[in-house]
Amino acid sequence: MKHAPSTALSTAAHTGEVTSPVRVTHPFHPLHGQELDVLAERVQWGEARVFYRDSQGHRASMPLGWTSLAPPDPYLAVVAARSRFRVQDLIDLAALLAGVRR
Repeated sequence: MKHAPSTALSTAAHTGEVTSPVRVTHPFHPLHGQELDVLAERVQWGEARVFYRDSQGHRASMPLGWTSLAPPDPYLAVVAARSRFRVQDLIDLAALLAGVRR
């Protein structure tokens, strides 16, 4: 006996699917601070991305690192917000300023 394929939608979470909302954490993103209902999380264009529906219902994505799904930055965890600059960033800035003075 041959069975017809099911037309029912699956309610099970699939690999890479996020089942809870995530917050946009990138400080310059227009949706900063807002929670998004995520459709899926997967690697596309060589980076981990979060897929969601925009305000018009279109599928959109952003880097996972711009959301609350990103792992905590080890540097920020160690300094506990006591320093605004990384040592390497200050060295690079000093080199840039030295070049401007010449």
